[in-house]
Amino acid sequence: MVKLYKNFNIKKIHKKSIILIGNFDGVHLGHQKLFKLAQSYKKKHHLKIGVLNFDPMPKMFFNPFLKNFKLSNIKQKFTLLKNLGVDFIITKEFDKPFSKTKSINFIKKILHQKLKAKFIFVSNNFKFGNKREGNVNLLIKHEKKFYYKVVKPKPLILSKKIVSSSLIRRLLEKGFLNKANKLLGRKWTINGTVKKGRQIGKKIGFPTCNIDINDYILAKPGVYAVRVLRVNSSKYLKGIANLGYRPTFNQKKILLEVHLFNFSGNLYNKYLSVEFLKFIRKEKKFRNINQLKSQIKKDLNNAKKTK
Repeated sequence: MVKLYKNFNIKKIHKKSIILIGNFDGVHLGHQKLFKLAQSYKKKHHLKIGVLNFDPMPKMFFNPFLKNFKLSNIKQKFTLLKNLGVDFIITKEFDKPFSKTKSINFIKKILHQKLKAKFIFVSNNFKFGNKREGNVNLLIKHEKKFYYKVVKPKPLILSKKIVSSSLIRRLLEKGFLNKANKLLGRKWTINGTVKKGRQIGKKIGFPTCNIDINDYILAKPGVYAVRVLRVNSSKYLKGIANLGYRPTFNQKKILLEVHLFNFSGNLYNKYLSVEFLKFIRKEKKFRNINQLKSQIKKDLNNAKKTK
């Protein structure tokens, strides 16, 4: 059972642990490699593994106009980290007072006094503290004084590129879904609650589940083959999704609309997990409804062939 904390007041059993610090957005193959290394340290030193991350992500906190950015939401991240053998997760609210914490105080008062960290896993470009004044070298400088050891794992490199959340975001934005999925080690997924929309899909014969994507990264607007999992269910439903602004209907807000094959029922207010399998085509504006319906039929045939 993974213990979740919202502050640094952790139980005694979780002190003197291995602490991995980072956003771990998407929990991609690079992150998975990192946790595999942490597991070897856990086995060798008989310690527990803890994750320290922040909500909102610092980059989003300092740039309030940065909305569509995340690869995964909090619930997804917890599930993925749990599957990697984490013992506890600290998700600290990143607010204005905390952002002003001096780097030395972060080391002394939080990592040492509160957590009593034994091993600290960070990336080479890790920055922390007020105005990002702290870095990995500062952490290393204080190792002996505060009784911890810094571990800087080498990044995972595939096709001559470092696997990172930033790279995956760029791939999704360009419509390179297959490449993004390979780096994630799974299908990119949006989780959300079905909301009642304008029911346009139903009126033209293709009812859809409307899901607000919130802070998720906006992948290339267009049509995708998807499969959907309902909460507390293990049965996937195949379907087709439109991610974007629906230019034919002058939609202003980004929306994820999912049409499920061979399904009838009410999914309003249900929490769905939508896995993106294949990018079919980019979003376009049609001259009339008949042209749109004709294209939808072609898209459906394409999506149904997707494995």
